[in-house]
Amino acid sequence: MLSPRIWTIVAMILAAAATRLVPHPPNMTAVFAMALFGGACFHRRWLALFVPLAAMLLSDIVLSLTIYAEYGFSWAPVTYVCMALTVALGMLLRDRVNVGRVTLAAIVAGVMFFLISNFSVWLGGKTYPQNLGGLVLCYVAGLPFALNTIAGNLLYSGILFGGLEGLQRFWPSLRESKALVAATGQ
Repeated sequence: MLSPRIWTIVAMILAAAATRLVPHPPNMTAVFAMALFGGACFHRRWLALFVPLAAMLLSDIVLSLTIYAEYGFSWAPVTYVCMALTVALGMLLRDRVNVGRVTLAAIVAGVMFFLISNFSVWLGGKTYPQNLGGLVLCYVAGLPFALNTIAGNLLYSGILFGGLEGLQRFWPSLRESKALVAATGQ
């Protein structure tokens, strides 16, 4: 049986994924913040990975059926790989969450996504020449999106991590029990 803490974290991640469904500046979403949050909050690795990726997939499906219906379902494997890497980054925060570490991890996640996704666009696309100059152009063109990704990571990481901290103060039963973690891996 999952604890109220686990259900609360799942609900927060689903709510974060839903932010993709409302108007927002390009790339300014909670995608990587929810991956970082899941990695830091779930002690079961499978939950840490599964919940944020499943929430992302659900939001991708809803987007493909509504806002982007004319394009059909399309997903970017690179985004999911970067989310998984961000979950791993979040796992490094376990039991050591503080404002400075979360801020640094949110920035690192955004920079990582920028570097990997733009390299992927350059490598697999025809928009930019397949030389060093083309790669530089691709990265320069992606800078505004990168800044939005980092801003979204910072904003939503603050909301998720700060929100959980606030909820735990109001409902002490949501606090992590070291005995429960040791016994169940939650």
